[in-house]
Amino acid sequence: MAEVRAFQAWRYDLSKVGKLDDVIAPPYDVIDAKLSDHLHAKSPHNVIRLILDPILPTDDDNNNRYTRSAKTLAEWKKSTVVTQEEKPSFYIYYQTFDWEGKRFTRRGFMGRVRLEKFGQGKIYPHEQTMSGPKADRLKLFHATGMNLSQIFGLFPDDSMAVAARLDQAIHEKAPSLEATDHLGVEHQIWIVDDPAVTGELSELLADKPIFIADGHHRYETSIKHMEEREAAGKVQGPDAPERFTLMMLVAMSDPGLQVMPTHRLVKGIGKMTADQLAEKLSPYFDTRVVGQGISFGEVTWSQMVASGKQEVLGFATVADGRWTIATLRDSAAMKDIVPDRSDVYRSLGVSILHRLALEKCLGLMPPDCTYVHLVQEVLDSVANKTCDLACLVQPATVEHIRQLSGTFETMPAKSTYFYPKLASGILFNPIQGS
Repeated sequence: MAEVRAFQAWRYDLSKVGKLDDVIAPPYDVIDAKLSDHLHAKSPHNVIRLILDPILPTDDDNNNRYTRSAKTLAEWKKSTVVTQEEKPSFYIYYQTFDWEGKRFTRRGFMGRVRLEKFGQGKIYPHEQTMSGPKADRLKLFHATGMNLSQIFGLFPDDSMAVAARLDQAIHEKAPSLEATDHLGVEHQIWIVDDPAVTGELSELLADKPIFIADGHHRYETSIKHMEEREAAGKVQGPDAPERFTLMMLVAMSDPGLQVMPTHRLVKGIGKMTADQLAEKLSPYFDTRVVGQGISFGEVTWSQMVASGKQEVLGFATVADGRWTIATLRDSAAMKDIVPDRSDVYRSLGVSILHRLALEKCLGLMPPDCTYVHLVQEVLDSVANKTCDLACLVQPATVEHIRQLSGTFETMPAKSTYFYPKLASGILFNPIQGS
């Protein structure tokens, strides 16, 4: 079963860098050029300089973004900008955030998790990965010898025994670290080094599987890094740091764990009207027009949410500004379209949207999609006519992740979106022995 351990993290000395707000960043893969500039300007010690140093025209094998990150980290260690914890610890991590008018707190803790190859243990993926990001992160792992960001893992805990122990461990204690990020998300961290507490938390996780929510590329890269270090004879024993990775662990039943929708904005279909859309969808879907005008976007989404059904999709045809709800008439249609997939995969709203509505009915192979998460982003795109067809889709659920991951079946791309993202820069995990 999953092995989760306390460890001696490296972290910023706030007396030298100032507020934690100024040195944290989102995961590297959601940072665009504008945000990168903002983070660089916030502090000369922002973690952006480690996780996503800019590529320069003069880069070569000896001087590049990875070597610069390694040099920066070495300088920060030497000047004690970052220092190592004296005792093995777990790091209880709460994130409080607002999403479309509601306030949530997601609770979990960060620790070191023993690496297992998929299919050989109790750690499960739910998304497919690409070679480019893994090659990029592997170079950074080799250069810095650190996990600079956490992988996001989920575990089943219907009784919420782990959350109860976390709450007990921090009861009436002020956070050890606090920050508010650029999106207004509040991050609170309590450092727990009491062996009785860390031992109990490890024991509570010992019989539980872990499902990766976010960070699949970094997890697979951690496996590759371990294998390469093993082949080079640099992994010293079963408890070598190369055999572990940094992970944030959250119970699947935590009320603050919210899987957000990922809506699609489609281009390249011309001036399709609601009537034309209905005709194309008619072999498989019952359709009805909700209304015309931007205000009916919120109405459409509200009706979809009220239905609670994955097979209910929403569309806006930009050419005539009309909003349509389409309901799959017979689930057997998906079995004909994707016979090699499970019933769970075929029941997902994103599967129905892509495989049946966009590919089969509209002939988009593949569709030219932009992905957004807020209904307001969909409304803005329709109002500004930056897409031809807007598609509203229900989010996959945590239970979908559990069922599909447990059989190593991956979801369609952009099926899940966990908000907020975990902050990079809170702490670092060493992954190379001496």
